[in-house]
Amino acid sequence: MSDITELERRIAAALERIGTGLDGLERIDPDRPDADEHAALREALEAERTANAQLNERVKAIRERQEVQVARLEERAEETRLRLAEAENQIARLRAVNARLRETSAALRAANAEGLADAGAIDTAMKAELEALAALRAGDRAELEAIIADLAPMAAKEDGNA
Repeated sequence: MSDITELERRIAAALERIGTGLDGLERIDPDRPDADEHAALREALEAERTANAQLNERVKAIRERQEVQVARLEERAEETRLRLAEAENQIARLRAVNARLRETSAALRAANAEGLADAGAIDTAMKAELEALAALRAGDRAELEAIIADLAPMAAKEDGNA
């Protein structure tokens, strides 16, 4: 029995030492984060906020560039529409002049077939032909101006790259 009493005394002393040791330790709460972990999480949060702000700035810059580019494209589309309207007007004028020229030429052929030389008809035919040539020249000029207007931005870009 003395062995049992001795073992009980030793166990009690060990439990006493364990209790004393536990009292000296800080209680650890598993739900409370560690201070180092808390600081690391704050740093990670700040890094994410910084990255998010940078991405927002990039998106803003891209949006602004896109708006500028859309405005330029709309401006070019309007210029192209105006040039197209001018070209259509020139084509309509050219068709009308050519129709008068055909009528005058037909009248000249008829007068020539009858052996009548009509100076007024010849004069009218010459005026119609000159008008047709002027309309053709104006149409060519409008077409060339449209081509130059389309090439000018490309040439300016090449000058900027050189």
